Amino acid sequence: MAGLFLSSLTLSHFRSHRSVRLAVGPEPVAVFGPNGSGKTNLLEAVSLLSPGRGFRRATTDEMSRCPEGLGWKIGALVGSQGRTHEIATWSEGGSGRQVALDGKAVPQIALGRVVRLVWLVPAMDRLWIEGAEGRRRFLDRMVMSFIPDHAEAVLNYEKAMRERNRLLKDQVRDGGWYGALEARMAAEGAAIQDNRLSVIARIERAQQGSRTAFPSARLALSGPEEETLPLTREDLLSAFSESRRADLVAGRTLRGPHRSDLAALYSAKGVAARLSSTGEQKALLLSLILANARALAEDSGAPPLLLLDEVAAHLDLDRRAALYDEIAALGAQAWMTGTGAELFAELGDRTQRLEVHDTDGTSDIRML
Repeated sequence: MAGLFLSSLTLSHFRSHRSVRLAVGPEPVAVFGPNGSGKTNLLEAVSLLSPGRGFRRATTDEMSRCPEGLGWKIGALVGSQGRTHEIATWSEGGSGRQVALDGKAVPQIALGRVVRLVWLVPAMDRLWIEGAEGRRRFLDRMVMSFIPDHAEAVLNYEKAMRERNRLLKDQVRDGGWYGALEARMAAEGAAIQDNRLSVIARIERAQQGSRTAFPSARLALSGPEEETLPLTREDLLSAFSESRRADLVAGRTLRGPHRSDLAALYSAKGVAARLSSTGEQKALLLSLILANARALAEDSGAPPLLLLDEVAAHLDLDRRAALYDEIAALGAQAWMTGTGAELFAELGDRTQRLEVHDTDGTSDIRML
């Protein structure tokens, strides 16, 4: 199966990379080198070929190479099923991020219709034991890979909620000020919830229909204690209206899809993911990432790009080999990082290898 892949990647003054020009094939890409050499920076650049702030959620200033602070630029040629798209994204002089697709300026959201990206980074290893915000973000990234317009629904909901929260902080009590905002939040919120629930069901089907070395997880979406999902648009509209008094005291919106949480259960053991071992939690995450990629391949005919930073951490040799076999079977171009070439030995000749070194604060890349 021919998947989505980068055929070229160029970086200018991005993080530790002063200038990079890479030409690669559709096979998995193993990036290795010492800690601090710039491996993760390379994958972060690829993550910016999709909507949002990349997998580090950094500001544009933080991505600019120091000490110059000139701004940065990323360019890529993306191929899929016989078509090629040219993507450029950049920031100059501390300005916001700009995006061009096939030579035309576009909003970031347009990237989601061209590049389907799924990633797993070390910061996500604590996903099941930290706050709900990270789990919502993880779920919404999965949703956007299937439903690119989900990003717009989330942005619209959050914009309306910020305006409502401003009224609450200012102790505005006249209900006339809230009606239009709450109607917009209810419409977008219902779409957000329905998208999340449909993708959770799709991911669970993808896990059940596969033979894999990774454990399956049962997933559930929950709201605040007083909410039983799913909620209709009318339910949400009533909830926002009824909670104004409590929201005025809190100074923020206490109910709605921005308070939802994703729960996972290790199916074979009947144990909540948050109570599983570190290795089991990593294996469950990988299971979901692979199910996400498998479902996208089934639905669209092409697997997404995979970004797997320090993927070998907490994986034994057998499970690492199983991961590489699944990636190869998917036909996905996976960009993976590790400290040494030996971590990718099980891939054999099924991969391209990039060695990264730090030279006086500049990352140098050599293709082997």
